[in-house]
Amino acid sequence: MSVKHHVYLVPGFFGFTNLGELLYFGHAYEFLKQDLARRGIDAEVVTIVSHPTASIRQRTADLLKAVSETASGDDGPIHLVGHSTGGLDARLFVSPGAQVSDVLELEPFARRVRSVVTLSAPHAGTPLATFFLGLFGQQLLKLLSLFTMYVLRFGRLPLSVVFRFGHLMARADDQLGWKATLLDQLFDQLLGDFSSERRDAVTKFLWDVGRDTSLIPQLTPEGIDLFNGGTHDRPGVRYGSVVTQARPPSLRTRLAAGLDPYAQLTHTIYAFVYGQTQRMPLTQLPLHTPAQTAALVQAYGAMPGPTACDGIVPTRSQVYGRVLAAVRADHLDAIGHFDQPAHQPPHVDWLISGSGFRRPQFEAMWKTIGDFLMEDEATR
Repeated sequence: MSVKHHVYLVPGFFGFTNLGELLYFGHAYEFLKQDLARRGIDAEVVTIVSHPTASIRQRTADLLKAVSETASGDDGPIHLVGHSTGGLDARLFVSPGAQVSDVLELEPFARRVRSVVTLSAPHAGTPLATFFLGLFGQQLLKLLSLFTMYVLRFGRLPLSVVFRFGHLMARADDQLGWKATLLDQLFDQLLGDFSSERRDAVTKFLWDVGRDTSLIPQLTPEGIDLFNGGTHDRPGVRYGSVVTQARPPSLRTRLAAGLDPYAQLTHTIYAFVYGQTQRMPLTQLPLHTPAQTAALVQAYGAMPGPTACDGIVPTRSQVYGRVLAAVRADHLDAIGHFDQPAHQPPHVDWLISGSGFRRPQFEAMWKTIGDFLMEDEATR
């Protein structure tokens, strides 16, 4: 009799799997589920609902709750696939001796984990978290969260919103250029386009983001240094990582984004967050094994430099365990949020980086992930 596998997709920073049609892992979930079925694997794929910006420990407790509710009926193997911060949640989940809940026991489930895959995860932290610690950084975080949900729901932001936000980005280095009243107006305009029910859900989500931001200091390079000191690999678990590197903002990426005013102005947002992410302290860059270095060089033609990133996380911060894939993509491309509206269902992008990442690369990457998850099955 075949063994049932339990695969959990763990969202990253401000993951919004609980907002109805606004699907964080929508394309990834469907592809992975179908891919495992084609292999003849009996697998249940579950997307996790996490507190959006709560601490890694709280988010890992959310993961434990979901696993206990869906994997208690058998002793089948468990696999964790975490995007961005979700990769850190997965690592803490399997860390020997981890204590994340006063109600549920972690160890019976942690010992069943066979593989952990992290995508674009900040294993050495990200300087962007340091920026978000500031007052205006926190306001920007909530606005970017709303932008993401709006674009996934309606396809693109209203040009009036984009132009006003582009004006803010142009003056971002001057703190006096940030106007609270303008931010409030942007919130009101965007929320007004949702249905009453969805508006309430989005408002609650954004309130949660503002209420508990414990995660942000933990994602700084200094905060992750402490996390890494207390989080250890579990013997017998296979660890793999998918690494993303986007092109630096330039005339080339602006041309690749297209001539549409919406694309150009949202590319400005990308350029801003990319610039913040480039500020990784050299002392915080991790050392890599020869195999990891070889994988990066083979994929990119050369070792990524210290400022290389995907717009959100430094590229060399994302390496952990076996490098399964290293691709030219921005931070959201890896989970299916890129520009390919002709595909059904359509892929929708809001972080327009000009990366050129499309469905063929997406499918190849997620097939590689499936290969890694079921590696033990392939050898039977």
